[in-house]
Amino acid sequence: MSAPRPASLTSSSLRDLALLVSGSFDGSASLDEGGQDVEVTGVTLDSRAVRTGDLYAALPGARAHGADFGAQVVEAGAAAVLTDADGAARLRAAGVELPVLVVESPRTVLGAVSAQVYGTTDLNLTMIGITGTNGKTTTAYLVASALDVLGHRTGLIGTVETRIGDERIKSVRTTPETTDLHAILAVMDERDTDTCVMEVSSHALSQHRVDGVVYDLALFTNLSQDHLDFHADMEDYFSAKAQLFTPQLSTRALVCVDDIWGRRLAEESGVPVTTLTTLEGHKADWVVSVDPHEPARFTLRGNGIELDLRSALPGDFNVANTAMAAVALLLLGEDTDAVGRAILTDPHVPGRMEKVAPSRPSDVESGLVAVVDYAHTPDAVEAALAALRPATRGSLVVVLGAGGDRDRGKRHGMGRAAAGLADVVVVTDDNPRGEDPALIRTAVVEGARSLDTTAVVVEVGGRRDAIREAVRLAREGGPGSVIAVVGKGHETGQEVAGEVQPFDDREELRAALDAEVTS
Repeated sequence: MSAPRPASLTSSSLRDLALLVSGSFDGSASLDEGGQDVEVTGVTLDSRAVRTGDLYAALPGARAHGADFGAQVVEAGAAAVLTDADGAARLRAAGVELPVLVVESPRTVLGAVSAQVYGTTDLNLTMIGITGTNGKTTTAYLVASALDVLGHRTGLIGTVETRIGDERIKSVRTTPETTDLHAILAVMDERDTDTCVMEVSSHALSQHRVDGVVYDLALFTNLSQDHLDFHADMEDYFSAKAQLFTPQLSTRALVCVDDIWGRRLAEESGVPVTTLTTLEGHKADWVVSVDPHEPARFTLRGNGIELDLRSALPGDFNVANTAMAAVALLLLGEDTDAVGRAILTDPHVPGRMEKVAPSRPSDVESGLVAVVDYAHTPDAVEAALAALRPATRGSLVVVLGAGGDRDRGKRHGMGRAAAGLADVVVVTDDNPRGEDPALIRTAVVEGARSLDTTAVVVEVGGRRDAIREAVRLAREGGPGSVIAVVGKGHETGQEVAGEVQPFDDREELRAALDAEVTS
């Protein structure tokens, strides 16, 4: 689905955009004759989304160059093209007669160009950006839901959805492309939104997707192994995240220093940092002390303030997420007592420790618990199961797999993390994409069996069958058993051999729990 565009379109002449690029970036921009007076009212890098008056950004890609779709964008009403020298040559060879703005690296100027066209260079929005391996979505929902309670008109951009008032748009990626991002921010501004909470991925930072935006507050949750198919190593991954904490993209930061990466970021950040820790004995500006008798309750202390709070979501990691959200609100100037009340709101984060209620009377009586969670890294799997382990009286049964065409190095660790806490590990398919599902499962199984535990490891090809088997095994595990289906969370599709097929873990788990009701 295309990003919404503002109803009242602004415009910029192609000549002004060329001057902007030449004045703001190393190197110069060249403009074809006749392009100076062309008015641009929108920007997109998707040839399928071009509208009349758009500047089409024709970028080089892995499989094709955006300029190869020149004829298509002419027919769609594009006013001009932004591209590199190779793209300009391709357009000329194809006989495309649109004005062309040529720069050495078009992606690096796209944020500034989009901000100029959509009028987002001076927004009436408070911008909150959240990055980290785990916890981005939950923390974003916690902040957004609390802001709503506090009377703000809040927008949300993230992994699950983009939300502008009552309008909800399913997200294609965690952080939109820069052209879509600036269009969305213009719509938020137009509809009197006062605060935007958004997740900022390492991919987005590496690909200049948030260029042209300066966050009033940038949050860092944690860093652990993920996306090493995209980043060369953990150092490269950290460097990408750290870009958010520079004057070009933010004015101040809130950093959780529970891991070594957070502590390093606090030292190296290019903007003023407020620190937070949930670890006993560690020093930070804000310290979390968890109630030993009721882990969801904690005390938050810092800056002469003491707040007794409760996480509306289970798990130690959600105490950290809740504390981060509370401190963020305080740093934004919200009243202390009001924050203490607002943060108690259950944000209902789709696919994050989301319970699926059993309907079978015997399951209800036995206290069977069924949960779906997005955990798809070793650390996230461990954290999710650690949150469920104390409440498990019977067997803890986990269903997990690993994505294909992605970071292969974490598959072993995911299996190992599952076997370290679960009684039964059902290894199945996640999103195999273009890989052989059996080979992916083998890597996860090897990780699970590498640990010297009593955990039973079962391999079941086909995620639907695996979920049904997990339900059966949990029932055999006795009263108080827990089923955790992890990896896909809120996702409503499964990509197999390049084709996305409908699949929702929550619906499949509900169907598996209901299956014997009518049989």
